[in-house]
Amino acid sequence: MSRIAQRFASLRRAGRGGLIPFLEAFDPDGQTSAAMLAGLPAAGADLIEIGVPFTDPMADGPIIQAAGRRALDAGATLRGTLAMVRNFRANDADTPIVLMGYLNPILAYGTEPFARDAAASGVDGLIVVDLPAEEAGLLLPHAKAHGLDVIRLVAPTTDDARLPKVLEGSSGFVYYVSITGITGTRSATGAELAANIPRLRRVTDLPIAVGFGVKTPAQAAEVVQIADAAVVASSLIATLAASLDAKSRAGPDTAARVLADVRALSSGVRGARLAA
Repeated sequence: MSRIAQRFASLRRAGRGGLIPFLEAFDPDGQTSAAMLAGLPAAGADLIEIGVPFTDPMADGPIIQAAGRRALDAGATLRGTLAMVRNFRANDADTPIVLMGYLNPILAYGTEPFARDAAASGVDGLIVVDLPAEEAGLLLPHAKAHGLDVIRLVAPTTDDARLPKVLEGSSGFVYYVSITGITGTRSATGAELAANIPRLRRVTDLPIAVGFGVKTPAQAAEVVQIADAAVVASSLIATLAASLDAKSRAGPDTAARVLADVRALSSGVRGARLAA
């Protein structure tokens, strides 16, 4: 059983939903990013999503686009991101790590070598935003061969006829994009989630995580009353950005401020079903 499957099984036994915070690798620099990554499990992260910086992040809103630019200016690469995960694994063998990014850097690296090196570094799952189901064969066989979960994105516009095709070969969990459009804009309502999550459960037994627009502890709590996990990204990056100086350098409390937000989100998630 993969680390992702083990973690969701543990959450089910505990009777609660999970929190999946996002950080952009190397934002605003390698040292600060690594410090935040190391602190996330103790702050309440159940799984961790790491963004791989890319020059054309078409699904990302302005907050995460700016994070990617800072990261690239700091020297971020795909190999550097894998090294960051490898260093994290020296002290944490249990917390699942999911890389989220775009296909071009993987193709430049080579799909089979990438899958091999990602698994060896301690990565557990992959979300490739711009990899359509029809082209999944570019990566899926190599990921499966190296024990990596391939997590598919499902949107509100994904109709019932297309859902089985989108989810074919997927594993780990399903990432439900709760809004149409880019990250960090509006948030889905509880009523919208209540209408759409059961539709997904009819076609998959995989856990369902909800992202794109989940910002506050209250919203994260609402999500896990319906789905299995909440993904929080833009609000954490906004907290990070607010701590930087005029030259986009980390402040003395950058990591601490982000981790404080994660603790607040975790408290909301962990208390959600008790309060329901």
